[in-house]
Amino acid sequence: MADKKKKNSPPDVQEYQAFQQQREVKRPVFINCLKAFFVGGFICFIGQLISTFYMYFFHFTEQTAGNPTVATLIFLTMLLTGFGFYDRIGQFAGAGSAVPVTGFGNAVISSAIEHRTEGFILGVGTNMLKLAGPVIVYGVFAAFVVALIKTILIQWGGL
Repeated sequence: MADKKKKNSPPDVQEYQAFQQQREVKRPVFINCLKAFFVGGFICFIGQLISTFYMYFFHFTEQTAGNPTVATLIFLTMLLTGFGFYDRIGQFAGAGSAVPVTGFGNAVISSAIEHRTEGFILGVGTNMLKLAGPVIVYGVFAAFVVALIKTILIQWGGL
């Protein structure tokens, strides 16, 4: 579709697009993927350490340690975002820093920081979940669909 759109565009636009492609800096995709993989894996490793900490010191089970671990990761991400460190991690790692839990925390606190000059209620309170809201909505919807499929499969004796 993009090629068809290019063919229908005026010649000066096609010429400009060709010029743009010549000047465009090639992105190191493989290196960026490696950075994202290792940084995302390191964040997950930290999450596993936190989970093990809760199981060892507070006697949580493997299943019940998940909630405080997620809360701790969100809190740490918000703290790092507030001090400006998480933005540097995000610039270095790209998608690797967007592990769902830490990405959620970063999205919430970034919006709050960005709109703090507009006041606590209309600025921070109104805009805090503007970016993270769709994540919550689609996460809840996806969980509902998966639970519905699982329930149907269990009713049919599949699981």
